[in-house]
Amino acid sequence: MRNTFGLLAVTTFLLSACGSTHRKDPAPDFLAQNIDTAISPASDFFSYANGAWIKNTPIPSDESAWTISQLVEQDIYLRLRKINEEAAAAAAPQGSITQKIGDLWHSGMDSSSIDKLGLSPLRNELKDIDDIHSSIDLIRVSASLHKKGIEVLFAGTAGQDDRNSDKIIYQLSQGGLGMSRDYYFSTAENYVQVRDAYKLYLARIFQQLGLDSAAAQKTSANVFQLETRLAKASRSLEDTRDPFRNYNKMNFAALQKLTPALDWKSWLQFTNVGHIDSLVIRQPEFFAALNTELSTTSIEDWKSYCKAHLIMSSAPYLDKETYTHYFDYHRTLSGTTTPRPRWKRVLDAEDNLIGEALGQLFVKEYFSETAKQRYGNLVESIRTAFRQRIEKLSWMSDSTKQKAIGKLSLITKKVGYPDKWKDFSKLKIDRGPYVLNVQRAFTWWYDYTMSKLGRPVDRTDWDMSPQTYNAYYNPSNNEIVLPAGIFLVPGKKVEDLDEAFIYGYSAASTIGHEITHGFDDQGRLYDEKGNLHNWWQPADESQFTARAAGIIKQYSEFSPVDTLHINGRATQGENIADLGGLLLGLDAFKQTGTYKNGHNIGGLTPIQRFFVGYAYSYIGQERKESLATSLLTDEHSPYRERVNGPVVNVPEFYEAFNVKPGDKMYRPDSLRVSIW
Repeated sequence: MRNTFGLLAVTTFLLSACGSTHRKDPAPDFLAQNIDTAISPASDFFSYANGAWIKNTPIPSDESAWTISQLVEQDIYLRLRKINEEAAAAAAPQGSITQKIGDLWHSGMDSSSIDKLGLSPLRNELKDIDDIHSSIDLIRVSASLHKKGIEVLFAGTAGQDDRNSDKIIYQLSQGGLGMSRDYYFSTAENYVQVRDAYKLYLARIFQQLGLDSAAAQKTSANVFQLETRLAKASRSLEDTRDPFRNYNKMNFAALQKLTPALDWKSWLQFTNVGHIDSLVIRQPEFFAALNTELSTTSIEDWKSYCKAHLIMSSAPYLDKETYTHYFDYHRTLSGTTTPRPRWKRVLDAEDNLIGEALGQLFVKEYFSETAKQRYGNLVESIRTAFRQRIEKLSWMSDSTKQKAIGKLSLITKKVGYPDKWKDFSKLKIDRGPYVLNVQRAFTWWYDYTMSKLGRPVDRTDWDMSPQTYNAYYNPSNNEIVLPAGIFLVPGKKVEDLDEAFIYGYSAASTIGHEITHGFDDQGRLYDEKGNLHNWWQPADESQFTARAAGIIKQYSEFSPVDTLHINGRATQGENIADLGGLLLGLDAFKQTGTYKNGHNIGGLTPIQRFFVGYAYSYIGQERKESLATSLLTDEHSPYRERVNGPVVNVPEFYEAFNVKPGDKMYRPDSLRVSIW
């Protein structure tokens, strides 16, 4: 979650003149500059801590939001662009990391060639789709599209077995939709507008493929109706959060019986998966509905569906006309008025395709061993704070406490970058059509993922590149993964950051947050070895569920845009992690010298600076359209609620900012959520 622009460090220097010494005035404190003193922290803490920055920082026209994430990523973009331009200019050996990065950059930035080619790079895929005449043809072509990153019909992957984390198993999930499920049904004005824009987008795709207006409208309507039927059989966002309900293991014969219209033996052959004895189906009812569609929907409609998804998935890598159609639809989701510059879009694609290769060059220059050690030590401070919290819990039995502490002690930390890098030597990248490079990269990832079947689990693997401004907890490995990018701060070097800020910004919002995920509504159901196994005593589980109900209720009351509310059930895991992370960061901070000496920093007491540092983790603002989209599709709450939501449950917040009954930020003791 972080990054670096220019150096804002307070600098002092001495000049000698006429026997006197002159000192340059120190630069204003970067946190103090963001505070809106016209707003009381007891009224709206998010706006108090970040309001001045928000007032002075409009959202760029090509962005759906402008937040700490974009600030960090902006600096990462500049660093990555430099790496790419140097790689493209270098006479690097064929097959080297530098050659692949340079050629992918060149092919993506060659807009003139991309525009001249139009849709022609997709002629083989379009011909394959036109040659579909039977169900087996549909399966063959769909399998080919899957390997190129275009998930039609459903989603399929290879991953750790939830109940046996030492084994990789084939997994099938609902998928194949052009929009998130609820967009097909919601009557809210915001979502109706998106649905109408999607219908228009489908029609424009078919017109671009050669149909006249009337035929394009009819064809797009058929595709939309097919997707709507599949959406009706798909589970909602909150219903996909139950790991037990979404774990349905069966043998190959049972799979074929569930979906007799889909020849799975052929599918596995076409996708190079080979023979499997068993697999996990996340949502069996979806596959039953898909079976019906495969039996009743015409081949012509399936061909149209495949063409639409081919163009939609490929549009970011194709000519200006194709991308414009894509952007005109997606602007209803984001609220942006202009596309992002091409160089940023190419870097986004590159990070998704060969991010770890790029990361090898990135960390050499931008993330030191000293920084890696500092944040590794911070993880241990948070681990200690969590163990002490568990020991003091009044609502949990000793038996469950010991198992929780055992799991906590075995959480693996991965900080900065992998110890072992992925081998991209078999991935071909050249200066030919951009979209074909993208397809080959997706195929490499597909083969890499499927090759794990039947092999020992590689627990050293990373699912994020080092330069990523994000982090995650993986329940199957019982690990937290903290890429170098998450620790970057705009305009700051690691060594310039004070403890109060670090504990709010990194320890609370990131490290504590990710560790708490191991004990949220989903993570708590996995044991210390990463297996889906309910290790809780029934009474303790009842207590947890009751306490989690409080956070569901609290966040369901928030209405960030128009009349739309946060989905408290779908976001509960992230909200629990936000609250847990804030408490753990605070507990760990109280053990530091900065907290104990009590000296003000930037006009704030240490405890105030901790909370303002936490709020800085979510500084920014988001367009109305983007907010509406996130409420329907994102398991995270919006930024304002990620600050104001947890702090009102923390007693130290009330003391730090003198919050009293009658203040908007005041929440009675009886309503304050207490879980961990």
